[in-house]
Amino acid sequence: MRSRVCLLLLSVLITTSSCLRAQASGESAQPLRQDLTKGWTLQSSAHVSQNGEVISQEGFQASGWYRTNVPSTVLAALVNNTVYRDPYYGMNLRSIPGATYPIGKNFSNLPMPPDSPFGVPWWYRTSFQVPANFAGKQIWLHFGGINYRATIWLNGHQIAGPDQVVGMWRTYDFNVTEEALPGKTNSLAVEVTAQRADDLGITWVDWNPAPPDKDMGLWQRVTVTATGPVALRDPQVVTNFDLPSLDVAHLTVRAELANGTGEAVRGVLRGNIGDVSFQQEVELKPHEAREVTFLPDHFSQLNFQNPRLWWPWQMGPQNLYHLKMEFEADGVVSDSDESQFGIREITSKLNAHGYQEFMVNGKSILILGAGWAPDMMLRVDPERTEEEIQYVKDMHLNTIRLEGKIIDKHFFDLCDRYGILVQAGWCCCDHWEKWKTWKPEDYTVAEDSLRDQIRRVRSHPCMLDWLYGSDEAPPPNVEKMYLQVLAECHWPNPYQSSATAKVTTVTGPSGLKMNGPYDWVPPNYWLLDSKNGGAFGFATEISPGPAVPPLSSLRMMMPAKDLWPINSVWDFHAGGGEFKSMGIFNKALGERYGQATGVEDYAEKAQLMTYEGERAMFEGYRRNKFVSTGVIQWMLNTAWPGLIWHLYDYYLRPAGGYFGTKKACEPLHVQYSYDDRSVVVVNSGLSPYESLSVGAAVYDINLKKEFSRERSINIAPNSSTRAFVIPKLQGVSTTYFIRLTLKDSAGKLASTNFYWLSTKPDVLDWSKAKWYYTPVSSYADFTALKDLPKVGLTLHATTRVDGPIEVTSVTVRNRSSHLAFFTHLRIDRGDRGPEILPVLWQDNYFELMPGEEREITASYSKDMLRGATPYVGVDGWNISAGSVAAGVQ
Repeated sequence: MRSRVCLLLLSVLITTSSCLRAQASGESAQPLRQDLTKGWTLQSSAHVSQNGEVISQEGFQASGWYRTNVPSTVLAALVNNTVYRDPYYGMNLRSIPGATYPIGKNFSNLPMPPDSPFGVPWWYRTSFQVPANFAGKQIWLHFGGINYRATIWLNGHQIAGPDQVVGMWRTYDFNVTEEALPGKTNSLAVEVTAQRADDLGITWVDWNPAPPDKDMGLWQRVTVTATGPVALRDPQVVTNFDLPSLDVAHLTVRAELANGTGEAVRGVLRGNIGDVSFQQEVELKPHEAREVTFLPDHFSQLNFQNPRLWWPWQMGPQNLYHLKMEFEADGVVSDSDESQFGIREITSKLNAHGYQEFMVNGKSILILGAGWAPDMMLRVDPERTEEEIQYVKDMHLNTIRLEGKIIDKHFFDLCDRYGILVQAGWCCCDHWEKWKTWKPEDYTVAEDSLRDQIRRVRSHPCMLDWLYGSDEAPPPNVEKMYLQVLAECHWPNPYQSSATAKVTTVTGPSGLKMNGPYDWVPPNYWLLDSKNGGAFGFATEISPGPAVPPLSSLRMMMPAKDLWPINSVWDFHAGGGEFKSMGIFNKALGERYGQATGVEDYAEKAQLMTYEGERAMFEGYRRNKFVSTGVIQWMLNTAWPGLIWHLYDYYLRPAGGYFGTKKACEPLHVQYSYDDRSVVVVNSGLSPYESLSVGAAVYDINLKKEFSRERSINIAPNSSTRAFVIPKLQGVSTTYFIRLTLKDSAGKLASTNFYWLSTKPDVLDWSKAKWYYTPVSSYADFTALKDLPKVGLTLHATTRVDGPIEVTSVTVRNRSSHLAFFTHLRIDRGDRGPEILPVLWQDNYFELMPGEEREITASYSKDMLRGATPYVGVDGWNISAGSVAAGVQ
C-alpha cells in the first residue's frame, strides 16, 4: 500500500435519501450518485491465486466466480447460485459445510469449524463505469456495512486494510478521487474475512441457528458519489418544547461538512424547511471534517409557531417536514442533501414506582411492542419490510425493539411514516458483553460502531430509545465511552445502560426489567406474578413461549415424513439453549386441551394456546398502566421458519398469537382480569369517552347463561378503568365462557372479547420459578372443548377494488344452535389456493353464538391473485370447513 495523504476515512453514513449534486450557476441539478448493486462476482480466496492489486484491475478475468448483487452475504449469494439447497427447509442448513457446530449452541461464541469454507477470506469484485461528469470533483466510495474485516482495492490501488475496515456495525466513506477513473471502467475488489468468536460481530443468540458463514460479506449498500470540494453529511433536526406547551417548537439544525481537498475552503451552508431559510458562513481547513450548528437562540426563524407534530400512530398524525441543506463554495453548490424529519420530543423519567416511563410530546405512552428479527442471511426485501410494518400497526402495537439488528434505512423511513416507535441498541450474549476480554481494538470498534449507528438513525422521529447494554450493563469505563459518543452525536432521545434492572455507578437504575418468562406460562401468570415478568414495570423482552405455525406453514417448513410425531426436525426449528425443544409448551397443551392425536389436532390446539397467552400478557400490562409502563414481546417475527416466539410466521401467515395480540391491543378495549375477575376498559387514545356501555355474560359449556351485567361508564384519556367484578359462580361447568361487550353512546359495538375459562385454574409453583419460566403444578381443564358439537356456517363474500388493494367483505353466520368456537377465515387464490399472504384481517379466530352473524373484512394486494377469483375459506375448532367465491363487484 503506497502512502497517501488523500485517504480520508470518515466513519459516517451518506444517507440513502441524499440528492448529491454539483450545481453551477444556470446548470440544472444532476444527481452525482451511483449505486453499485448489480454486476458483482464472488469467489473464495482458496480458489484465487492473485492478489488484490491484480483482481481490482480491468483486465482481470473472474472466470468461475459466482454472480451476485450487493447487498448480499456470502452464503446468501451461494444459495442464490444453487450451490446449496434452501437452508431454511427441514435440516438442509446442517448439510452446508461449516454448519457442524453443535445444534442449539451460540455459533457467534464458537470458532469456525475446521471444514468450513468460510474460514478463509472471500472476494467480492465488480467493474463499473464512473460517469464522465465526476471528473474534477471529489469522489467518495461508501460502504454501508461489511462483516467483518476487509481489504478494499480500486483500480489496482489499496484503499484500506483490515486494520481500518473492521466491525459489523461500521460504515465507511473513502475519498477515492486519486484512484477513480471518471469516464472509464473502474474495478473494485473487496476481500472479506468472517468474524471470529472474539469479535464485535452479529449473533443470533438462541433465537434460531446462525448461518455457517456468520453473515460475512457486503451486507449493506455500496455507492460512489461525487461532490465539490466539500461533502455534506448527516443533517439532524432536534426539537425542544416548553413542555407542557406545544405551541412553539424550538428547532436545532446540524450537519457535518467534510473538506476532501488539501486546501482551505470557505463557503456558505444553507438550509430550508418549507419556506423557512437559514444560513451561515463556514471556513474549513484542509481535510477538515466539522459539525455546523444552527441554534434557535441565534436563528429566530427556527422557533416554529403552532407546528404540525409527529405522533405515534394511536396518539395523532405522523406529520413530516422536508429539510433541504446545501453547501456553496465560490458560487457553486458543492453538495446538498434532502431529508424528512418530524417535530416531536421524546423524554422519559423514573416514575413514582421506579419504572421507566416514556413521554411523547409530554404525553405518557404505554409501550406495546415486539422484537424484530431480520432475515437470517440478512436478505432485505423492501416490499416485505413494509408488509411487516403494516402487520405491526394492524396488531395495534406501537413499538419495535431492535436488539443489535440495526438494518437498512428503508425500515426506519417506514416506521416514521407509519408511526411505529423504535427501541434500538446492542445485542447480548457474545463478545459485545464480554468486556473483561476486550482487546484495545475492541474499544475502538465499539466506539466507532456506536457513532456510526447513532448518526444513521438519530434524525428519524420514530426513534424512542437506545440501549447500549442488553443482558448486562457495561463497566464504568465502557459506559462513559458510550455516553460521550451519545453526547457528541447529540442523541436527542432517552437511553439506558441495559435492558435489565441492573444499576450502574455511572447512570444508576435503568427503570427497566428483563426477568422473563420466555417459555410457556398460563394466562393468569401476568396478573399474579409480583417478582418477575408480571404486569408491572417495563419488560424489555418477555413472552408466553412457543408460537407453532398453522399446519399450512408446518408443511412448508419440513418434509411430510417429519410432520408427526414431533421429532428432532421440530427441535431444530425451535431455538437454542433452554429452548432447543418445546417440552414445557407441549406438556401444558396436552394437560389443558387433551393429548394431540396428530399434527392437525396439535396445530389447532397450539393456536388456542398462543392466542390466550399473548392476549393475557398484553392485557395484563394494559390493565396496570402506568404501574406497568411497557412490554416488548419476544419476538415479533422470525429470521427463518421457526417454532418459537413470533407473532406471525416466516411465511407472513398470521395465526393465534397475532390475533390474540391484536385483540388485546385494540385502542379502545374491554377485557377480563384473571386475578380478581374484574371487567376493565382500556383507552390508548388522548380523547375521553362518555356514556359507554360495558356488558358481561357468563355461559356454561352448553351456553346456558349463568350471569350477566351491563353498566354505563365514562372513560378518561390514556387510561385503564375497572367497570365491575364478575362474581365467583357456583355450579358452573368445568369449562365455561365469558363474553364481554363495549358499546358507544349510540349503542354501536366498539369492542368485544371472548374467554374460555376453567373452574380448575392453572396453579403456578412460585418456589420453582426460573429465569425463563415459572412451572405449573396443576393445569386448567379445557378438555370439554373437544366435545363441542360440529357446526356449519353460512358464508357470503364480495370483493371491491381499491387501487392496488382488494378488500373482501365476508358475512359469516352461525346457523346452528351451538357455539361456533375459534372460527378461522382465510383468503385463497382461486378455489384451490394457495392462501393469499400477507393479508390484513379485521378479526380472526373468533366465536359466533347461535344465530349470530358478523361481517369481517380482509385487505390484500391485488397482484397476489394473479388474475384469479378470490375464495374465502372457513374452518375452526368445531367448524365444518367450507369456501365460497368472493367475486369483484
